[in-house]
Amino acid sequence: MSNVLLATRENVRFAGTALRAHKLRSGLTILGIVIGVTTVIAMVSIIEGFNNNVIENFKAFGATLVQFQKFDPQFGPGSREESQRLRKNLTVADAMALKELCPSMLAVSPERYWWSGGNGGAPDVLYGGEAATPDTVAGVTNDYPVANNHFVGEGRFISSSDVLHSAPAIVLGHGIADSLFPHSDPLGKTVTFSGRKYVVAGIMEKQGSTFFESTDSHIYLPISTFDSHFPWIKREVGVNIATVPRRPEWVERITEEGTAVLRARRHVPFNKPNDFGIMTPDKLIGNFKAITGGITLAMIFISSIALLVGGVGVMNIMLVSVTERTREIGIRKAIGAVRRDIVQQFLTEAMTLAAIGGIIGVLLGLAIAAVVRSVSPLPTTTPLWSILVGLAVSISIGLFFGIYPAYKAARLDPVEALRYE
Repeated sequence: MSNVLLATRENVRFAGTALRAHKLRSGLTILGIVIGVTTVIAMVSIIEGFNNNVIENFKAFGATLVQFQKFDPQFGPGSREESQRLRKNLTVADAMALKELCPSMLAVSPERYWWSGGNGGAPDVLYGGEAATPDTVAGVTNDYPVANNHFVGEGRFISSSDVLHSAPAIVLGHGIADSLFPHSDPLGKTVTFSGRKYVVAGIMEKQGSTFFESTDSHIYLPISTFDSHFPWIKREVGVNIATVPRRPEWVERITEEGTAVLRARRHVPFNKPNDFGIMTPDKLIGNFKAITGGITLAMIFISSIALLVGGVGVMNIMLVSVTERTREIGIRKAIGAVRRDIVQQFLTEAMTLAAIGGIIGVLLGLAIAAVVRSVSPLPTTTPLWSILVGLAVSISIGLFFGIYPAYKAARLDPVEALRYE
């Protein structure tokens, strides 16, 4: 074992000497490997961090959330099938049926939304001389906080009495409240929204910025008040119904119970698929990972081209090295070196060359990830496996593309090699 270690150490030393003798040539040779490994490390770091951030944001809305909605979950752009577009809206009555007939559900929250990006855009909320533009107006019931894992920080939320009497109550997102009442208590104050007066009942707890929307810019009305003021949302969109189980492990149970109730209410034949969508964090996470997984594969494919170019460069420089050192090979054979020794020497040199490229690529990839993390809101995370894979691939390239030059060197006739000038 000691002889093997000694021989390996000597081969590495010979490789270092050979590389230092041709610095520019060696640097240009490993450039492809550096680019390939850098791309892999940087892209994996960015996508891994992006994945982790998105997953945390999904889970922030409740890891046990099951939402029944008109359309099937869809991540990213794309038109929906006609069969989905023709579906009937879900209704508040559907939500009340779930609440009554599904004993495993802790909360059932029918929700209507008016997003600022659609339906003409939401108007400003006004108080005194201040104005704030909500990104979303929500019509909700008292079950909303529990179903969505989002609670009031001050005051109270929409109550069942507010819903029953279509009260002019409003709950403000934290950011909206800060904009309208920078130096005063908003509770009990009357604000104007869409030409109507509302009394501020509560302020939602601060959520802060997320990779997706922040509920800090939402406002909440009783769903009955919302319907009377914005009837076209009820007519055109219907409701989403957010539900959570009484016990975390009952997610599948409430999905089955809710599906059975809605299929019966919507008269879906037993041999037909659901005519409504079901969204869970797991489904969204799965869809999202499928997209980013495809992006990762595309980046790895592009990186593999650079690695292939780098491998060809390693083979080329090793063939040149064999030609330049023919006499050295002859001398080594003349004093007792066997083919295995020559093969090991040149393979070690090729793998050392590739490993240097891999190390530089890993360091550059980590540097790029750190720069992205510091100058942008995009999070980056570099998993250990990506570093190990980057180094292993680069060394393997040196091994693979170094085999032919090494065996070519080993097959040289010592007599002819000594005569080589």
